[in-house]
Amino acid sequence: QVQLVESGGGLVQAGGSLRLSCAASGIIYSINDMGWYRQAPGKQRELVAAITRGGSLNYADSVKGRFTISRNNAKNTVYLQMNSLKPEDTAVYYCNADIGSWSHMAYWGKGTLVTVSS
Repeated sequence: QVQLVESGGGLVQAGGSLRLSCAASGIIYSINDMGWYRQAPGKQRELVAAITRGGSLNYADSVKGRFTISRNNAKNTVYLQMNSLKPEDTAVYYCNADIGSWSHMAYWGKGTLVTVSS
């Protein structure tokens, strides 16, 4: 049994900042890649940022220079620092992690809503 729980979403004005957290819990042998996806109403889910166990980074072009992904392996937690937020960043943000448990698979959180006002 594995669960991912996101936190830190909310309402912020354009140009503001938010920090999202995602903590994994349960029977966990290992965590490989972790990442953040987002989905706005009427649009497909898209990758925002990803980080490997070794710290390699990957960002969507739309967030490069504004968002920073990081992780604390001891806490099984991944973070997304979001700066210079734009209205187009408004979406439900989902945590994703490749986890070895009783089986090895990708797990998803239930999402946290980020709303950026003009």
